Amino acid sequence: MGALEGRVAIITGAGRGIGREHALLFAAEGAKVVVNDLGGGLDGSAQEATPAEEVVAEIRAMGAEAVANHDNVATWQGGEQLIQCALENFGELHVLVNNAGILRDRVLVNLSEEDWDAVINVHLKGHFVPSRHAATYWREQAKAGKVVKASIINTSSTSGLLGNVGQSNYGAAKAGIAAFTVIIAEELGRYGVRVNAIAPAARTRMTESTPGLSDYVVKPADAAVFDVWDPANISPLVACLAMEDCPATGQVFFVQGGTVRKFQNWTMTETLEKNDRWSVSELAEQLPTLL
Repeated sequence: MGALEGRVAIITGAGRGIGREHALLFAAEGAKVVVNDLGGGLDGSAQEATPAEEVVAEIRAMGAEAVANHDNVATWQGGEQLIQCALENFGELHVLVNNAGILRDRVLVNLSEEDWDAVINVHLKGHFVPSRHAATYWREQAKAGKVVKASIINTSSTSGLLGNVGQSNYGAAKAGIAAFTVIIAEELGRYGVRVNAIAPAARTRMTESTPGLSDYVVKPADAAVFDVWDPANISPLVACLAMEDCPATGQVFFVQGGTVRKFQNWTMTETLEKNDRWSVSELAEQLPTLL
């Protein structure tokens, strides 16, 4: 019996890369999976919506259950339809994995309004909308007296939590996702919903085009060498967070290869203290001690 036996999961952006690995592992562990993917280009441009069907075919070939979904998770209607897709096909929903994303990497002076809006929309709003509709469903279930043991797993990034040149739009969205995770975990716990996030490091279309990473994410030529950049390395943590009895909530985890580390929220450290208002000159003198 798999770790996710009987669980119904939605995974967004599941047609390729990390999302695809999530879908395959969830199915192997017994979950029924809604494979959501627009089939778009890396920059969000429209393409044929075939990747989701391909993943569904792989899942069905292993004897598990899955359906493809092409709703746009960054739209209110799309997010609502996505939740309904799970309910109509499987009668229940237990897990939402928000994974969909695009890239429009530019340094700030070359970043257009469209580049900013597109990335913020797909990543940040694309996490909010499905979460909002799923949370509404779970709240109704809880108020009806049903025991809810649900899980949302969001996808942040070190680009947002640690920073990366050329990704101010992507990083801002990913930092926002981490904050969104911590806050809604506090809000939804009363309904039986846990919320966590991961900041993964793996070889995907995104990392292969990320400044400074393309030279490092290559697959080892020797098959005997552990591939720390294999996207399949990420999925066991996500499956663990999706389990009915997992205790974690409100957490953000870094995961790469065989490494899992817990991020700490923004934390105040060194302090300047005075029992009166500071003058500008005093602060100009003392501020370097905080640096």
